[in-house]
This record gives sequence, C-alpha cells and structure tokens, in this order.
Amino acid sequence: MGQPPENVFSPGTTARVELTVTDADTAQAVGSGDVPVLGTPRVLALAEAATVAATATALPTGMTTVGTRVELDHLAATPVGRTVAAVARLTDVDGRRLTFDVVVSEGDLTVAQGRIERLLVDRHRFVERAFDRLPAPRAGDSPSGNRAL
Repeated sequence: MGQPPENVFSPGTTARVELTVTDADTAQAVGSGDVPVLGTPRVLALAEAATVAATATALPTGMTTVGTRVELDHLAATPVGRTVAAVARLTDVDGRRLTFDVVVSEGDLTVAQGRIERLLVDRHRFVERAFDRLPAPRAGDSPSGNRAL
C-alpha cells in the first residue's frame, strides 16, 4: 500500500482510557520494582492505549500505527484500587509520524506525563517484514545477513 491519504489525522484529536489498579498492575507484579503501587510499565501501556484509541477510528483500511518513541515522566504513586485515566492528544502530524502529548491522572493529580510518537504503517507489510527477518545472531555468530526494518 502506498502513502496514506493526506490529512487522515488532525492535530487536536484526543482519546481517554481508564485503568483501575489491581495487584497485577503493581511494580512488584510487573518486575519494575518492589512496591505495591502502579508500575511504570503499566502506566506506559495505558498511555500507549490512549494513543491507539485516538487513531483507531480514522485509520485507513489495512493500516495501523506502531510506537517508535516514548518520553514519560512517572510523577506520583498510585495504590491498588485507585483509578487512573490517560488522555492522549495528537499534537503533530508529519507525514506518517504522529506525535501525542499524554497525561495520566488520578482525579486532579498528575500521575505521569509525556510524549509518544507513533508511525502509520501498512499492517500486513509490517508483520511480514518482522517475521521475515533472519534470527538475531548469537554470541560467536557472524552478524552478516541481518536485514534492517
């Protein structure tokens, strides 16, 4: 598939997703620490889910977005049982590159904030290329033969 149609996405598009923190979402459970509060990897997953939701209804047929860059500040701890919401706002569209500002909050408290970039890709081609690559070399193997994405 060629370039997607121009102006498929417009800056200002937003989406909101929520998560009620469970034991499975804690830093202890996800291996990012030893405290029983919302783990940073789960905060990031929630923020990414908001960016995906912001693009879902406008995606051209056969296209998807993939994450390419994340800047995230995790600012406050969230205990089990509390609900956090991530809001993603599309701030810039540069060809296939989409840039989002994301805020994760618990009520009026900002839990995390940052920026996430996603790239618009042809779903079939992306998956095909990922599975078509040669296996990564092991220690002692020659690194030749690997193909870049």
